[in-house]
Amino acid sequence: QVQLVESGGGLVQAGGSLRLSCVASGRAFSSDIMGWFRQAPGKEREFVAAINWSGGKTTYVDSVKGRFTISRDNAKNTAYLQMNSLKIEDTAVYYCAGSSGFRVVIPTTSAAYDYWGLGTQVTVSS
Repeated sequence: QVQLVESGGGLVQAGGSLRLSCVASGRAFSSDIMGWFRQAPGKEREFVAAINWSGGKTTYVDSVKGRFTISRDNAKNTAYLQMNSLKIEDTAVYYCAGSSGFRVVIPTTSAAYDYWGLGTQVTVSS
């Protein structure tokens, strides 16, 4: 069983940056795909970004391409989401998630991820 703890959220002005971290414990997550999702008030949870086990392959939702970067450090059992040029519409609770098992394609649906963190709030103000 893997436990995930997110950190790094907070209040930031539009145009600013934040770096989210997701630390895994319980077992090594180096073979798992790691993803970030977000959920804004009154909206469904949506995929943001994901990264394969080696860090050599990533995928993003169109709305964050060029602004967000996902990365991982398997030696530290940690995944990151660097968020630059933040917009008000990026305001949400951000969740880290892991997908175990072999996958050829990085999944972008929440159902494909089998363990989750509790989330960290990101609020972008004008």
